[in-house]
Amino acid sequence: MNHRKPAFLVLLLVGAAARCGADEGMWTLDNLPKAQLERRYHFTPTRDWLERARLASVRFNDGGSGAFVSPDGLVLTNHHVALGQLSKVSTEKNDYVKNGFFARTPDEELKCPDLELNVLESMQDVTRRVLSAVKPRAPLRVQNEQRKAAMARVEKECSRKTGLRCDVIELYEGGEYWLYRYKKYTDVRLVMAPEQQAAFYGRDPDNFTYPRFDLDFAFFRVYEKGRPVRPKQYFRWSPRGAADGELVFVTGNPGFTERQKTVSQLEFDRDTRLPLHLQRLKSLRAALEAYSAGGAEEARRAQGLLFMLRNSVKALDGELRGLQDPKLIALKRERQKPLRAKAPEAFDKIAQAQKLLESRQKQREFRSLFGSKLAMFAMTIVLESEETAKPNDRRFEEFRDSNLDSLNFRLLSPAPVYPDLEQAALTDILGQAQNSLGADDPWVRAALQGRAPADEARELVAATKLADPAVRKALVQGGLKAVDASDDPLILWARRLDPAYRELRKWHEDNIQSVEALEGNRIAKARFALYGKSEYPDATFTLRLSFGKVAGYDELTTRVPYKTTFYGLFDRGASFDDAGPYQIPARVDAARSRLDLSVPLDFVATNDIVGGNSGSPVFNRDAELVGLIFDGNIQSLVWDYVYSAQQGRAVAVHSSAILQALRKIYGMDALADELEAKR
Repeated sequence: MNHRKPAFLVLLLVGAAARCGADEGMWTLDNLPKAQLERRYHFTPTRDWLERARLASVRFNDGGSGAFVSPDGLVLTNHHVALGQLSKVSTEKNDYVKNGFFARTPDEELKCPDLELNVLESMQDVTRRVLSAVKPRAPLRVQNEQRKAAMARVEKECSRKTGLRCDVIELYEGGEYWLYRYKKYTDVRLVMAPEQQAAFYGRDPDNFTYPRFDLDFAFFRVYEKGRPVRPKQYFRWSPRGAADGELVFVTGNPGFTERQKTVSQLEFDRDTRLPLHLQRLKSLRAALEAYSAGGAEEARRAQGLLFMLRNSVKALDGELRGLQDPKLIALKRERQKPLRAKAPEAFDKIAQAQKLLESRQKQREFRSLFGSKLAMFAMTIVLESEETAKPNDRRFEEFRDSNLDSLNFRLLSPAPVYPDLEQAALTDILGQAQNSLGADDPWVRAALQGRAPADEARELVAATKLADPAVRKALVQGGLKAVDASDDPLILWARRLDPAYRELRKWHEDNIQSVEALEGNRIAKARFALYGKSEYPDATFTLRLSFGKVAGYDELTTRVPYKTTFYGLFDRGASFDDAGPYQIPARVDAARSRLDLSVPLDFVATNDIVGGNSGSPVFNRDAELVGLIFDGNIQSLVWDYVYSAQQGRAVAVHSSAILQALRKIYGMDALADELEAKR
């Protein structure tokens, strides 16, 4: 990655002044810019076309997107989206991340320990119902509680009536609330994944760059009642794939964007949140790299989490450099002038909340237990036992009745837990907290009780029984009584942390969340008054559709091509003497004489995507799958805050490359036949 100041922002800002112009937008399916699509591409989606796009699209609840691609429940996503499950089903003898996985018959398909897939069945606007429960003369803290209680009631009622997963989604920074109903699948089986060296060719040096040469795909199959599910819709496969200049669409679940944040919120991200978050992630990355250096088995155990950390650090570094360009902030300030003129007090109150948040963001960051499964198990069990003893509409949202099944599905996962990896991660977590917050921080005092981080981590991990899912299940089922009676040292430890956790969370909800949600609603009303719904809401890890065209771009004095080929893959290997991250995988090298080297491998398009879109289908106006999103280039990293198609591009695997790989590299002809409907 190039670490110089991002000069590409100068180009980006030249064409960024128009509101939602060109191919910009992660649109909800109820509010597509059909006139813009017709004007720009002479295409208007029909109701049937939109239904196929919605029902064929799949959300990976552990992060990422995918799509049904056959009538027999076959789901396509990225290898790196599948990486967590590949790691969990791997063993010391069978490293499916490194070596790939290939089920040539249904009996060989491997059940995933804790993968939940969601398909969006329907959506309903519940804004009036949620906001009518909020009493505008009540203190903001009380209004926020009323808002969340109303959301909880809507979700519970929906789940009870439909049996579906029901989530109330906040859109337009509090301007709208929508009820999303999902069909949930938990019997998901791994079918095929290439070896990581083929899927993530070029590794970290090539991550977030282009041209790329990656076979970043994997297949799962969804089962229900022991039989492959028959999805209501699926994307038919295009052997031809995407062509230069072609209109293409992407459906997926982009994680979270900040395009509608106020300038004060962006400045807080730039000056406080992102630097602290990067500091913590880089420290944990270093700790796991040191652990991985201990041997091949240690490297295998840490590879999933380490991949996530390296990917996140590189992405967040790019985002931070984008925010540090004064032109971006100037653009945002200019765009917000009309809104500020209509709701000046709302902007001022949000700015005051950001100043207040600065005083405690370090606590929010360095009290996180992310990185240690055992510590997070313990804290979740303690919180769940207390929260589920309350009425549903007074709980933390993750413990509402509508969310409990999904939460406990992950909590009770039979996936292996490695004590030595846990000790390394927890030592770093506790060490960072002590160094950053100081020994007198209430959470640090409770966590360490004057002991050294390494000593506390070693003894907690050695003595706890929470690695056994049966022990976790007994505690969850036993509720508050069982947790209060438990003498497991990690449960006792989590109970010590509980008061400090609750105090900080309540402080944030009362003083920050309440202001951002309720003042954000006032800004949203101003936005609707000025622009109607000609804008799309920020991403919320819910289904969105973007449109664009397959297109290369100019960079400095050269032209970047829209596609790469298998020729380019072998040339890149030869250019680096087939060494390090550029070594051609053995299976791919052995298939060289069988391959049509002119077949497109990866391609780029102007579709608006961010993290969470990994695994999203790319399809044409006939709703045929022509590619698979797996990345954005480095110029797209600033898309969390502002979109431009000047150089930013979504990066995808070409559908013809996947077919060729299945048939000529991996010998998965039956799977290729299923995709091409030849069975």
